[in-house]
Amino acid sequence: MSKIRYGVAMSLDGYIAGPKGEADWIVGDPELNFAEIWAQFDTFLMGRLTYEAAITGMGKKAFRGMKVAVASRTMAPQDHGDLVVLADLTREQIQTLRAQSKKDIWLFGGGQLFRSLLELHEVDMVEVTVEPFLLGEGVKLLPATKQQTKLKLEGHRVYRSGIVSLVYEVLY
Repeated sequence: MSKIRYGVAMSLDGYIAGPKGEADWIVGDPELNFAEIWAQFDTFLMGRLTYEAAITGMGKKAFRGMKVAVASRTMAPQDHGDLVVLADLTREQIQTLRAQSKKDIWLFGGGQLFRSLLELHEVDMVEVTVEPFLLGEGVKLLPATKQQTKLKLEGHRVYRSGIVSLVYEVLY
């Protein structure tokens, strides 16, 4: 069955976006092979705000050939025929999404969605790319939750640019 992998860039002080949602501080690294990373997935799962930011920045063509599922209580499914709109997140919906995916599912940004799926025990991996930047405020990697979750380090890489990639398995 497909794994749900939370893949996200984070500032060293724990933010995935600036206070207004900005991501201009994410510089990337020439050693990061995005084509190789994207080839591991056939489904993107994201919240509405992340989806809107993604299509504003990259356009819908960035998701061509991929299934896109958006968790949203405000988007009308009939207005977005090319998307799977998840109005209420349930384990059953996520299990259906997993069963329909041939590759892994990229939980693409969105700290609140990450928290919700973590609380449902529906996140398998946490893959954080730590950018050498201190934001001071913004959108947290993980908004407050009462649940504690143990992680097991599965891999890491340090890039010449100062970026550090960390890969953790989620242990429930």
